[in-house]
Amino acid sequence: MQKRRKGVRGKRRAKPAAKSHVDRYRQDGPFTEDERLFSRSIQEPEMERVQAPTTERAARIQPPQDTTLRDPWRVFRIMGEFVDGFDALARVGPAVSVFGSARTARGDADYEAAVETCRLLAEAGFAVMTGAGPGIMEAGNRGARLGGGLSIGLNIELPFEQDVNRYVDLALTFRYFFVRKTMFVRYSEGFVIFPGGYGTMDELFEALTLIQTGKVHNFPLVIFNTRYHRSLIRWLKSTMLDGGKIGADDLEIIHFADDPEQAARIIIDAHRKRNGGNGRPTS
Repeated sequence: MQKRRKGVRGKRRAKPAAKSHVDRYRQDGPFTEDERLFSRSIQEPEMERVQAPTTERAARIQPPQDTTLRDPWRVFRIMGEFVDGFDALARVGPAVSVFGSARTARGDADYEAAVETCRLLAEAGFAVMTGAGPGIMEAGNRGARLGGGLSIGLNIELPFEQDVNRYVDLALTFRYFFVRKTMFVRYSEGFVIFPGGYGTMDELFEALTLIQTGKVHNFPLVIFNTRYHRSLIRWLKSTMLDGGKIGADDLEIIHFADDPEQAARIIIDAHRKRNGGNGRPTS
């Protein structure tokens, strides 16, 4: 029988601290641009080398010990993303943005519905734009290919890598979410929202806000799968509307669909109305 070591009996090793949800995904490497932009605590050698503007006023004050003084220099990188996005998408022609969960599996009813919806939209002359990833995004790009339309993927730099799905014809990768979101709205004739999580809800309510405030006009927003969204719609009516936070007409800007033909028809009819009853979309 082996003897116990002295001084070891009864001691237990401390458990490692639990990792945050971001740390679990993060690879060893540089911070993303959004992290640099929104965090006041990140200090990186490349940021430390950027000198603050040397003006008479700046010479009289002690700069704060954070990276906010470097923010003006980020404007050039942000501007570059806007220029690249505008240049790539300006000649695309009428397009529809499709959103939904990256976790939706192939063969799922929502996946197949997204494929069919986007096939019908592509056959009607629309390009299809997605977030370039898996799940509903892949389904949308796949449907665009099947319908002979242009399949566009607007990818985003994340702490965990998101690969561009194989059905994308034109791919762009953005560092900043707000630049990417601008591209979705600027070059879309409308949105189709399939079941999804936080990111999908973000796009949904961003579009609702833009329509409600009159920033975009004749912009159909289609929510697909009323069963999935039933509790959300009930809450909008029973809490937001009944509480006077929105008006009845604010709910009328939402369209609902439960089959691909219905979803595609809402987008096609809205485009024809917007363009004086013309038929097939053209660039």
